[in-house]
Amino acid sequence: MGLIQNILAVIVVLGLLITFHEFGHFWVARRCGVKVLRFSVGFGTPIWSRVDRHGTEFAIAAIPLGGYVKMLDEREGAVPDDQLDHAFNRKTVWQRIAIVAAGPVANFLLALVAYWALFVAGTTTVAPVIGEVAPDSPAARGGLEAGHEITAVQGERVRSWDEVNLKLVAAIGEQEALSIATREDAAAAPREHRVPVTDWLVRQEPPQPLATLGVTPWRPPMPAVLGQVAQGEPAAAAGLAAGDEILAVDGEPVADWRHFVEIVRASPGEALSLEVRRAGETLSLAVTPRENTLEAGETIGYIGAGVAPVAWPEDYRREIRYGPLAAVGEAVSRTGEMIVLTLDAVRKMLVGLIAPSNLSGPITIAQISGDSARAGLESFVSFLAYLSISLGVLNLLPIPVLDGGHLLYYAMEVVRGRPVSERTQAIGLRIGLALVGSLMLMAIYFDLMRLW
Repeated sequence: MGLIQNILAVIVVLGLLITFHEFGHFWVARRCGVKVLRFSVGFGTPIWSRVDRHGTEFAIAAIPLGGYVKMLDEREGAVPDDQLDHAFNRKTVWQRIAIVAAGPVANFLLALVAYWALFVAGTTTVAPVIGEVAPDSPAARGGLEAGHEITAVQGERVRSWDEVNLKLVAAIGEQEALSIATREDAAAAPREHRVPVTDWLVRQEPPQPLATLGVTPWRPPMPAVLGQVAQGEPAAAAGLAAGDEILAVDGEPVADWRHFVEIVRASPGEALSLEVRRAGETLSLAVTPRENTLEAGETIGYIGAGVAPVAWPEDYRREIRYGPLAAVGEAVSRTGEMIVLTLDAVRKMLVGLIAPSNLSGPITIAQISGDSARAGLESFVSFLAYLSISLGVLNLLPIPVLDGGHLLYYAMEVVRGRPVSERTQAIGLRIGLALVGSLMLMAIYFDLMRLW
C-alpha cells in the first residue's frame, strides 16, 4: 500500500511541476509569436492528445519523468515560407532568452503561490525549546541551556525547529562560530551565544544539525501508553491493545515511552514479561520482540506498537499566519531564501563541503512525496514548493541540454553579436548529456544504497 501511495504521490508532484515548467515556456513562446507544435507532459508514446485551433498538440505521454514543448524551428526541419516569422530561431535573442527562462521562472512562481497559500491558511508549529544539551558539545560550550527557546540563528529569526534546521544547514562549512540567540521565557530579552564549531556539518551523510550541535528538542512528558498496535506483529500477538499503559518490564518500572522503547530495542528475540494497566485493571502479558535490521546493519527489537499522541502545552505552540497582502511579502522572502539555499548547496557540493551521497534521485523523491502526502496537505504543499524551487534552480545551471545551457549560449550571442556556431553547440550538447546522465546515475545509485 505504501509503495502505491509513493508512486501516485510522485506522479502528482512531478506532473504538476513539469506542467508548470513547460507551460512557462509555452505561454511566453505564444506571446513572442512562436508556433508551438506540441506540449507534452511525459516522454514516449502519447496515451492522450488533442489539437487546439492554433495547431498545437497537447499530449500526455507514457513515461511521466519529464516533458517538453516542441516549437517550430528551422534547425529541426523545413519550415514553410509563410511560417518563417513564427519559427523560434528567427526570433530576437532577447525573445529567445525570455522563452527559455520562462520555465524555471514558472517553477519559482508555483513555489511562491504555494508558500502564499500556506501563510494565508496558517500553520501551527511548536516553539524550538531546548530539551537537553549534551555535555562538552558545541551547544554546551556556547552556553545554551535546557528550557531556553531558540529565537534566532545566524542573526535571522526562527519560530520552529524546521526553521532552526534550515538556518543550521545553510551554515554548512562554517569554521569559527555559529550565532544562536535564546531566551529563558517569552518575557525575557534574547541573549546571543557564540557556539564554537569547525568544519560545521562538512561531508555529513546526511547532515544532522541538531545532533551535531548537541541539542535535543523539548518534548512533553510521554507516558508509555499505546496509541496503535499493528496487526501481525508481536504486540498484537501478545494481546496488547491501543490504550494499554506499560507499567513494568520484567519487574522493572517503566519511566516513560522512551524508556520502554529502549528496553524493546535492546531485546530482539528475548521474551519480555509486561505489567499492563487496561481500563483500571492490571494484566500480565508476555511479548517477544522480533529482530529488525537497520540500514547501518544494527539489529534491534521491534514489536509493532506506537505511542498515544500527547497534547503540547499552549505556551509551546506557535501559529504562523498572515493576511493575504502580508503573505505575499513572506512568500517572496521564503522563495528567495530557498533559491539562495539551493544554489549555495550546489556550490558547496562542487567544492566538497557537502558529500555527493546527499544527492537524491527519483526513488528518494517518490518516498518523500508519499511521506509528505501521508503527513497532510500542509506537508505535501511545502514539499511541492521546495521541489519546484530545486527544479527551477537545477534547470538554470549553465549545462548544455538544460535551460541554463541555452541561456549561456544566448548570453554569449549578446556579447559577441552573433550566435554560437552549430558545431560548438553540438559539442556542448554531448558534454551536457554526459554530465546530466552521470548525475542521474549517481543519484539513482545513492537512492539504492539508502534503500539497502
